Amino acid sequence: MSPAARRRVGAVIAAAAVAVLLSALSTLLGALPALAHGFTSTVYVNLVSPQAGHVRTELQLEYDLLVVSAADYEKDDPLFKAGTAAFEGGDAAQQVAALDAHAGSVVAYVTQRFGVTAGGTACVPARDGGFTIGQREGVPYARLALDYRCPEPADAHEVRSALFAGSEGYVRDSKTIVTYDLDLTSGSTALDAQHRSFSTQQSWFERFWEFFRLGAEHLLGGLDHILFLLALIAGSRRLREIVLAATTFTLAHSVTFVFAALGLVEVPASFVEPVIALSIAVVAGWHLWRLWRRRSHATDLETAGHGHFGLDRAGWTRLAVVFCFGLVHGLGFAAALGIDQAWSWTLLWSLLVFNVGIEAVQLTIIVAVFPLLAVLRHRRPAAGLWTTGAIAAGVSAMGLVWFVQRVLGL
Repeated sequence: MSPAARRRVGAVIAAAAVAVLLSALSTLLGALPALAHGFTSTVYVNLVSPQAGHVRTELQLEYDLLVVSAADYEKDDPLFKAGTAAFEGGDAAQQVAALDAHAGSVVAYVTQRFGVTAGGTACVPARDGGFTIGQREGVPYARLALDYRCPEPADAHEVRSALFAGSEGYVRDSKTIVTYDLDLTSGSTALDAQHRSFSTQQSWFERFWEFFRLGAEHLLGGLDHILFLLALIAGSRRLREIVLAATTFTLAHSVTFVFAALGLVEVPASFVEPVIALSIAVVAGWHLWRLWRRRSHATDLETAGHGHFGLDRAGWTRLAVVFCFGLVHGLGFAAALGIDQAWSWTLLWSLLVFNVGIEAVQLTIIVAVFPLLAVLRHRRPAAGLWTTGAIAAGVSAMGLVWFVQRVLGL
């Protein structure tokens, strides 16, 4: 076998390996149980102190998850039956009635896993008013107000949350987004399985790190966002192209962050999630279309472009498409922090830090992947095209599968 033939065979094998890996990931994800609330859930909490020794708390919890968790914890089968029937019927009034009728079980579950401490002494909770139902990310959320009475004024409060832990078996885990105005201090924080509690005396750096880590983990845990980035990398021939594409994507979803924080935009998850999947397929398919259009001259794509920043007309069009889809991805990022209401302005700083965490992971992936593809393209142009084509094909196929699943609600 000639050296050229061996190189071509090696490129085919490498491309096939990439395609098989992506297909395996898709199969693995498809095999995971499909729950209405996905694999994780988010609890939203707001705490204020009207007077010394009094902490008023409003919790927003995913309705169907609250029903099954509280029913299981309290062995309250009637709650499970009534709550599930109300959820499946989509009747908010029936959902409220089910929770009110079994308020003892629901409040017991919540207060066992969520608490406020002042000066090392636990504050005593009491329900304040009835339940209400609202919508977040396209699913019903129950609102519960609790009044915590603390034995004496304290310089700092500690808040803990273990709501919807992965050990319960209904979701992989949950996070609790907390906004607070206590002890002459206001701010926000994020609690999860690794960080179950916080103190209002926590340092600026601790608050920064919590949301930075949350942003990094969100991107790493979101395969759809990672595949979108891989599609950008595969379709970028030179460093300037991936830098421009990544910067355009960052600017776009940052704009959406700010608009969501100001309460100027609110788009249902039923629209956002399918469009995110479609964006993956389109951006990856763009590279495939260019390869198909050039056919035997596809290696010419590795030569320098013309125009501003070395981009041709197709390159600028691609950036415009990336920007538009970046706006939609921003809605997905914002939803992870509950940034879809005007009151979320208090979370803006935390959201920006969350964004920094996302960008840190993006840059890490680019630094790890792009140089390898660049070297391969430079030394073996044909092998580079085969490899990027395989990546784009696998990513595009997964994006299309997800798009169909999310449109059909599968």
